[in-house]
Amino acid sequence: MKLGAVILTMGNRPEELRALLDSVAKQEGDPVEVVVVGNGAPLPELPEGVRTVELPENLGIPGGRNVGIEQFGPSGAEVDALLFLDDDGLLPNGDTAALVREAFAADPKLGIISFRIADPDTGETQRRHVPRLRAADPMRSSRVTTFLGGANAVRTRVFAEVGGLPDDFFYAHEETDLAWRALDAGWAIDYRADMVLYHPTTAPSRHAVYHRMVARNRVWLARRNLPAPLVPVYLGVWLLLTLARRPSRPALRAWLGGFKEGWTSACGPRRPMRWRTVWRLTRLGRPPVI
Repeated sequence: MKLGAVILTMGNRPEELRALLDSVAKQEGDPVEVVVVGNGAPLPELPEGVRTVELPENLGIPGGRNVGIEQFGPSGAEVDALLFLDDDGLLPNGDTAALVREAFAADPKLGIISFRIADPDTGETQRRHVPRLRAADPMRSSRVTTFLGGANAVRTRVFAEVGGLPDDFFYAHEETDLAWRALDAGWAIDYRADMVLYHPTTAPSRHAVYHRMVARNRVWLARRNLPAPLVPVYLGVWLLLTLARRPSRPALRAWLGGFKEGWTSACGPRRPMRWRTVWRLTRLGRPPVI
């Protein structure tokens, strides 16, 4: 199984990027082909053999990753699967690529693998990095309904069948949009605790656009993918959860602005999932109302 890797960077972490590339190069088995996408930023000097793309503007996370996919041919067809890795991450184990190959070979319907993210100093995995509701034990692998954007592997046939990440999302929830489409097409998603990416512990709210994008894209996600009766239920639950978390006044203002924007702006093509997919999500422990 031929593997590629897409690494997105803003060019501001050259040392971390180089360490990540070194960790990819040290993976056991056949070499992993790598493309580094400079998302609106010039790239530093990189090792020989690494493919590079410098975009004239920041296309956002999904847009930049989609450009990276296409560097491996239409829908990434030159390789069997693609790793997507954060530029400040690191693969601490040399067998991660081998484990990815084994997992995809063993299960023809496995479309996406979500890695475990751990802090390099403490080994801690943040609860939000375990893509399921029962997240207390990050060491337990399981079937899941979504995945982590900067620490995953996707079979390229998934992109060929359901399309890439939603460009217009820019940041937040683009993984769940792809995950729901993949699940509706019959693919499975696994969270694997033994496939580790080291990444410093951070808060998502460090991004200035966090609250607005999270709210706007949550609405777009529902409008694009859910059967009509579930759209108000899903968004109503998230509105109540957001209020219960008692965000600061500026954060709540930004969130409500994004929520309104999600309703008043174009969300892209609507392809509601089948009701049997709703039931499948429910059996996996995360019905699409939360």
